[in-house]
Amino acid sequence: MATTDGAGGGMTEPCERCGLETLHDVSVQIRTESRDGENARFSREPYRVTECQRCGFGRSKRMNNA
Repeated sequence: MATTDGAGGGMTEPCERCGLETLHDVSVQIRTESRDGENARFSREPYRVTECQRCGFGRSKRMNNA
């Protein structure tokens, strides 16, 4: 679970690579999942994207599992 660091420096959460609670850049991106012409415009989904500021390890997770 992401938390603030209390000093106004950003979001902290566990990093799989570092094994520590570190500052992360966190964003939401809308990604197109289908490459199939006309259907591609209906296949956009929100993803939570994080990147560790210490080691650069990044990951994304689909937020809408309908």
